[in-house]
Amino acid sequence: MKNKFKIFTKLLLIITTIIFSLGVKAQSDWKKLFNGKNLSGWEIKNGTAKYTIEGDAIVGTSRAGTPNTFLCTKKKYSDFIFEVEVLVSPGLNSGIQFRSNSIKNYRNGRVHGYQSELDTSERAWTGGIYDEGRRGWLYPLTMNKNGSGAFRNGYWNKVRIEAIGNSIKTFVNGIQCSNLVDDMTSEGFIALQVHSIKGKELEGKTIKWKNIRIVTEDLESRKTPSMPYARQISYLKNTLTPEEKSKGWVLLWDGKTSKGWKAAKKSDFPNQIISIEDGTIHFPKHKMKRDPNTAGDIVTVKKFGDFELEVDFLLQEGGNSGVKYFVDALEKGDGRGIGLEFQVLDKKHADHSQGVGGNRTIGSLYDLIAAENLSEKNRDNIRANSSGSWNRARIFVKGGNVEHWINNIKVVEYDRFSQTFKNLIQKSKYAKHQGFGVGMSGRILLQDHGPGDVKFKNIKIREL
Repeated sequence: MKNKFKIFTKLLLIITTIIFSLGVKAQSDWKKLFNGKNLSGWEIKNGTAKYTIEGDAIVGTSRAGTPNTFLCTKKKYSDFIFEVEVLVSPGLNSGIQFRSNSIKNYRNGRVHGYQSELDTSERAWTGGIYDEGRRGWLYPLTMNKNGSGAFRNGYWNKVRIEAIGNSIKTFVNGIQCSNLVDDMTSEGFIALQVHSIKGKELEGKTIKWKNIRIVTEDLESRKTPSMPYARQISYLKNTLTPEEKSKGWVLLWDGKTSKGWKAAKKSDFPNQIISIEDGTIHFPKHKMKRDPNTAGDIVTVKKFGDFELEVDFLLQEGGNSGVKYFVDALEKGDGRGIGLEFQVLDKKHADHSQGVGGNRTIGSLYDLIAAENLSEKNRDNIRANSSGSWNRARIFVKGGNVEHWINNIKVVEYDRFSQTFKNLIQKSKYAKHQGFGVGMSGRILLQDHGPGDVKFKNIKIREL
């Protein structure tokens, strides 16, 4: 009995030693990015805000009259898990740059790249992902209420960033805030941002960072499983992620052929008018054609009822197009595809100022409901990128409820079966089309509208 006890004791000691040694190794793999004494290994870029050291923290102080200032690591990182504790003075905006760069021939050295947001405003988007100096918001917390409630204003908060391959996740105080898939940049420095300020009352306020560390080894075993409440947003070109497939998403366009699409009034695809090039459907610039039967509008072969649709589009200056849904009556009337329309229009097109109350602007329900920022209080700007840049349209339809989103910002919401909607129709040019917008299903249409010059990609849908 004694021998068995001795053997058990030895085995327990060996197991404990192994577990302890593994724990020590796991901790030793983490590298401190701040030595607690000076800013060795860091450099300031772009602005002139001050960075100092107070105790065990780096302190950034806001300053009037300067653009965004960044304290950047001299070393660049590719795949990693990063952790930091932050304390942001209420009223300030800040962020943590990662996989970011400063290149002389890009906007004269402007720091650009992914940023994990630090937001003390009522909007509460801390942990969202902003593409500094490039595409703008990639992952605002408009569809992750759990994440938007994670940040504690006026207290120390722990931020964790996991960048592994094309997967980028952020966590605030252990709550997942973003779940992004993007492959634009694979490597860059990490930077602590002091954002520019508008009012003198914000001058002298501080952001503090401490316990700054990073690990670049054994990342697969260390990564955090995604939470169901953190919707995945992917910008991979004409490609579905495994998670998207599991949620029922399918590519509505394969990125290569015309499969699943046809001309609005014919059985074939109008190759003589539009082209498929470099993974995009391109409606080139051309003069407006009076005969709608020769237009290049294309529609899905399949009809859809309840669905969620995403389409990326790029307008050149003066461009005009639209994404229509519940399109019907293609074989009669004047040949046009009549349907509810998510307006795709550049500000410099003449039609931008037409209509009523801005109901022909980008993201609007064309000629019926004007787009406005429904995701951010006290902000009219809907954050649509200007001509020459990609934007993402999202259309959600469930029964009578319809939503328009642009770049993950909700801009229109209505009930297509309501009396209010019926009244809008009666006062519009659609009044003559019986049953307009209330059908149970219809085709999706990409519009060829002069002068054109618009591209589409990443067209995907899931039926609800």
